[in-house]
Amino acid sequence: MITVQPRIAMLSVHSCPIGDLGARDTGGMSVYVCELARELVKRGLAVDIYTRAHQPGHSQIVELGPQVRLIHLGAGEGGKMDKLAVYPHLPDFARNLENFRKRNHLHYDLLFSHYWLSGWVGRYLERRWHVPHIIVFHTLGAVKNAIGIGEKEPALRLRTEAQLAQDCRGIIATTQREKDDLIRHYGASAPQIRVIPCGVNLDLFRPMDREMVRRELGFNGDHDLLFVGRIEPLKGIDRLLQALRYLQNGHRIKLWVIGGDEKSRDEVARLQKLSQALGIADAVKFLGRVEHEKLPYFYNAAAACIIPSYYESFSLVALEALACGTPVVASNVGGISGFIHQGETGYMVKNGNPHHLADQIALLLSRPDSSPPRLVRESVSRFSWSNMAEQVSREVLADYLAGVN
Repeated sequence: MITVQPRIAMLSVHSCPIGDLGARDTGGMSVYVCELARELVKRGLAVDIYTRAHQPGHSQIVELGPQVRLIHLGAGEGGKMDKLAVYPHLPDFARNLENFRKRNHLHYDLLFSHYWLSGWVGRYLERRWHVPHIIVFHTLGAVKNAIGIGEKEPALRLRTEAQLAQDCRGIIATTQREKDDLIRHYGASAPQIRVIPCGVNLDLFRPMDREMVRRELGFNGDHDLLFVGRIEPLKGIDRLLQALRYLQNGHRIKLWVIGGDEKSRDEVARLQKLSQALGIADAVKFLGRVEHEKLPYFYNAAAACIIPSYYESFSLVALEALACGTPVVASNVGGISGFIHQGETGYMVKNGNPHHLADQIALLLSRPDSSPPRLVRESVSRFSWSNMAEQVSREVLADYLAGVN
């Protein structure tokens, strides 16, 4: 008997999984796609990840590991493109994917989409291939609009997300909160949604010699705080800067901000201007993008990682910091309440008011030895990508792929 290896077409149309993490349109979703794909192949699957060609000179096919390929396809003009501008080119992307599949005599047993733009392509191909289509939304336009911070999401996105939420065979929500939002805003059916959290690479994100990395990076404040993420209003950096003003009480507190690209220049300029107005410009350092592999050094050097966001679908940054043994102070967003142990591995701020944020940061800094790095790390050990992939395989993929062999 010949055993057929199940093959998944994973779609990440607007954001290349090996793009610049921390840039405006490249964040935790890219980490999710790469890490999950690599773990799924360990469970007997083959994964092809399709994304839009965005950089001249890129090979069309990039091997990310055994049985994991990243495939670049044309859609619109070459080069970087705002994600909403990709929408009119989705039919071309879908046709190019189908042509690639036929030329290479490929058969896929399941479509796995990430974000609503990829979901549109997945829905288009599902009807032609007659295979199951599952989706992870990563963020929801309706929730962003309800919060009312930053740019308003277009009606086009909301309509498409509603169609996908009601039509897809399966949805993976990373938190119970996201599942509730899908049902409330888009009329999704509860039985079709599985709640499976994101994971963290415990080999990459681990405790290190703190004093050594502080010296290497030039962290020299009494208390060095860290922000990691995209530079946009929804991330709440403005209220972190306001909180920092209340913390300037004789201690040399410094905030290191990691993230952003050329598209973030206006927002960085706004935040720098705010820092000057608050009288804390000397205490804030904008570092720009940092390579993913170097982030553990910054997490380890910091006294705390601060997540002041108005909205997060999950918050991989919190997991990464905790895996490095670094405590977290965060807004009650995403999956934060599921993995911060209040007063032990960090503090959750129920109200994002800068005064409350400052109070919780001050409380953590006053108790620097409340939990050793080893115990902080152990608190998130169950969130390994291996465990998360096992859940995805068992609770979502198994039923759809049962008849392949």
